[in-house]
Amino acid sequence: MKGRGSDFNFNNRFYKEKFGLFEPEGIDVFESEDVVNTKYYNDSPKKVINKVNSPDLRLDFSINPYQGCEHGCSYCYARMSHEYWGWNPGLDFESKIIIKKDAPKLLEKELMAPSWKVSPIMLSGNTDCYQPVEKKLEITRGLLQVFNKYKHPVSLITKNSLIERDLDILEELAQENLCHIYISITTLKEELRRTMEPRTATAKKRLEVIRKFSERKIPVGVMVAPVIPGLNNTEIPKIVESVAQAGARKVGYTVVRLSKPVYQVFDRWLKQNFPERYKKVINQVKTLHGGDVSDLKWGRRIKGDGPIAEIIRQSFQSSINRYMPDRSMPTFNLNSFRKGGNLKIEF
Repeated sequence: MKGRGSDFNFNNRFYKEKFGLFEPEGIDVFESEDVVNTKYYNDSPKKVINKVNSPDLRLDFSINPYQGCEHGCSYCYARMSHEYWGWNPGLDFESKIIIKKDAPKLLEKELMAPSWKVSPIMLSGNTDCYQPVEKKLEITRGLLQVFNKYKHPVSLITKNSLIERDLDILEELAQENLCHIYISITTLKEELRRTMEPRTATAKKRLEVIRKFSERKIPVGVMVAPVIPGLNNTEIPKIVESVAQAGARKVGYTVVRLSKPVYQVFDRWLKQNFPERYKKVINQVKTLHGGDVSDLKWGRRIKGDGPIAEIIRQSFQSSINRYMPDRSMPTFNLNSFRKGGNLKIEF
């Protein structure tokens, strides 16, 4: 299905019933199988800052202004979270998007709470904060304005060049070491990106973002995520070289892991697009996680284990040593945060 990572609505694992179009002649109107329009749903949470309890992640807090993601990445671990909303991890995940319009107001309220202690917050930990609808809604921009107002540290990761729109705010934050930007790059091959991450920016455009931000002294890192053996693992040296030339200050990686709901989507996608590689890819993914495509073990679920994982680690480390051995992201500034806001000198 053009522009979609999944072309199928898989059943929600929490439902006893199964849904499907069994008798199409009995339905007067239904959506075309070739076109599924995106629908948006407003959420009204009481809080917007989430506590992160994973030892695999650097930061202790995150904000997700959106749930579901139009980018449609076939491997996305966040797909399974859509089942908790009563939808499915396939087409529903990328065509039914939950938005949190009041996120900036909620963030400000929480930062002003007497109990809040300054700690870097991640945008986003689950789905991309710069997915297509952000261009219209500007929720992420509103959040950045709040971070800038109170001089609170923030980190964000995206694979969308829309982040360039907010360069003005990010530049102000960077001047006081209050922001880290990470660009996700999975592949430099346009054909692979187009099928695997259909509504994301091209690799060329992402490299341009890294270059532009680096020139403006905004610290930019890169996540090669996920590394999928048999699909993109051989690209690691070239990706590291390319982002180093663009000015990236740090590069990290994660290996693919496929929970049961995500595996359904990825398995179907892989069979349709790379049938000749199917067995090789799935078998190598299993070697990363103790014989399964999924993994709940801390540490191993991120980097993998075994001979394939070691090959990936060595390829990555040798590339870092060769192309960017002495680079790092600046330390976050935790001293500028003021609950009353920060005044600017005008003259």
